[in-house]
Amino acid sequence: MISPYLTNLAVLILIYIILSVSLNLALGYTGLLNLGHVAFFAIGAYTSALLTKAGYPFVFAFIASGIVASLFGFLLVLATRRLKGDYLALATLGFSYVCYAVLLNWSSLTRGPLGIAGIIKPNIFGWQIHSTGEYAMYALIVCIISIMIMMWIVRSPFGRLMQALRDDELGLRVLGKNTYRIKLKVMGISAFFAGIAGSLFAHYLTYIDPSSFILSEIILMITIVIAGGLASIRGSIVATGIILLIPELLRFIQLPSSVLGPLRQMLYASILIIILMFRPRGIFGRVDLE
Repeated sequence: MISPYLTNLAVLILIYIILSVSLNLALGYTGLLNLGHVAFFAIGAYTSALLTKAGYPFVFAFIASGIVASLFGFLLVLATRRLKGDYLALATLGFSYVCYAVLLNWSSLTRGPLGIAGIIKPNIFGWQIHSTGEYAMYALIVCIISIMIMMWIVRSPFGRLMQALRDDELGLRVLGKNTYRIKLKVMGISAFFAGIAGSLFAHYLTYIDPSSFILSEIILMITIVIAGGLASIRGSIVATGIILLIPELLRFIQLPSSVLGPLRQMLYASILIIILMFRPRGIFGRVDLE
């Protein structure tokens, strides 16, 4: 029998696989330096939690979490349509801070720093999930379906447009393609799957608060994408397992909690540096970092 500890790790890895692959759609395949992915993650989590607390069915809340996050992805592109490169990265980072501030201060809706407790476990057309093992199975199904859809997107003609936008935006415009519309669609798709991951996260922990969606989360996501390799779905999947599992070894070392947290962050950085020293494009990367 699989221990609850390993099952818990499996659920978190599956959630972060969806997050990292969806971020790779924007960052690796399209070249959009999006540092607002954690905000979409938070929006999905809070949307699903608030809707189910209000009495809406879980399936409705689950789908709504992706749609609402996607709408914010569209709005972010609208607000930053004239920005690119470092300026786009700063604007999307600012969006993450604004989202965090709203979650922290809009107490009448989000309960502020108290967070939302008592989030129900999923009930999917009569399948009531109770145990961690059942939730791992549910997360695995969602993860597989999400990966299959995203793989289909990057292999489609639209996926080739995404990569052309990354490699030569001006050339794509000369060919008569609407690059703004491509960015809009990509950010919407990327945000949708981040919102889905947020719903998985909220209903697994049954409690969320703004501290679950701080800046360190986007650093972790970007570390996974870069270590796995830009424009590589396989790389994001493998890197998620490596980067989330290796620091877990620290749990078996007798260290004070005040040391354990910083040491884990140092380990993340060390893993990234080692991978990039021997694999400059990441584990399975197809494009160079600029």
